[in-house]
Amino acid sequence: MDILQYAYEGKGLARVFENAKWMVGLKNWKPENDITGIDCLERHNETDELFILLTGSCTLLFANEGENGLEIGKVEMEPLRVYNIPATLWHNTVTRKDTKLALIEDSATGAANSEVIRLTQSQIATVRAMMA
Repeated sequence: MDILQYAYEGKGLARVFENAKWMVGLKNWKPENDITGIDCLERHNETDELFILLTGSCTLLFANEGENGLEIGKVEMEPLRVYNIPATLWHNTVTRKDTKLALIEDSATGAANSEVIRLTQSQIATVRAMMA
């Protein structure tokens, strides 16, 4: 038996390891996660998701549904800390070209139990102002 190794250098997310219970992915910068390309948030309705910043910089966007719509916040990630995105929390990552994240989640997490919400132009402007 040998020790297996996984890597990913492309744009966006690749599931580099998966079994019946959980999945490990590597997520790199892609235009849709750049501050100039961010236009949506997602949530996983049944499972938590974990992020670890390996290199570069990443801001975790999150939003709760309030009386006046989405209340958007942010967390600046620090390298090698584990960030837990609880099930049903709207979120996305804003990254730069040198960013690499590790992602861990239940292997059953996918489109069938997740949602995507498009941000309005006003919400996008709010996010960009938060990042300035």
